[in-house]
Amino acid sequence: MNSTRIAWLGPDDPADAFPAVEMALREPDGLLAAGGDLTTERLLAAYSAGIFPWYEDGQPILWWSPDPRCVLRPESFHLSRRLARYARNSTFTLTCNRDFAAVIDACAGQRRSHQGTWITRDIRAAFEKLHLAGWAHSIEINDGEDLVGGIYGLSIGRIFFGESMFSRRDNASKFALLGLCRILYQNGFELLDCQVLSQHLMSLGATLVPRKEFTNILGQSCKNREQFVNWPSKPARIAEFTGN
Repeated sequence: MNSTRIAWLGPDDPADAFPAVEMALREPDGLLAAGGDLTTERLLAAYSAGIFPWYEDGQPILWWSPDPRCVLRPESFHLSRRLARYARNSTFTLTCNRDFAAVIDACAGQRRSHQGTWITRDIRAAFEKLHLAGWAHSIEINDGEDLVGGIYGLSIGRIFFGESMFSRRDNASKFALLGLCRILYQNGFELLDCQVLSQHLMSLGATLVPRKEFTNILGQSCKNREQFVNWPSKPARIAEFTGN
């Protein structure tokens, strides 16, 4: 069933007071609800149900659950020969959760320079709280002391919900995604959620799955709401993630 109107959430509504994702609009694809707030509990409830916030300054909070869903299975990252060769010759290093604030700032700045940003001040503050609470994480790509690329997102159970990535050097964001996929695969993760279709992500191994299949996976993989804590504690050379 698909509705022609979206639900309105009040700030006092329960954290999980979202309509069923099947009620999301077909146009624009996946728009489900508006309003509510960005508390940690509401965000955890939303992501666990296959829903995420995406809006710009001046808009109410908009909640989405597109169909189909763009996902990347960690074991399916496409490491081309060219990218592997570049990685083996690179001096870049990867770290985890060393500078979450700098990564989300860089992601917001990159989006702002193109077509505005959905990483609003409130989104940023909400994800900083998620990070401090152990739910949100960052991968940093470093060239010496310089942060040159990265990705951040939210981990619940065996699903990593990717939010945004940035690159200041050739291939830096690809290396961040490569490292993240290798870490997730080694720790038994089911999926890296990419949210919406991107040809760039598809070229790296992402695929589309029906929303129903996606939410069924979430129902199993997120039901216990476990935090992931097994992030590498030391910097690693990018070459270590090429499998050679």
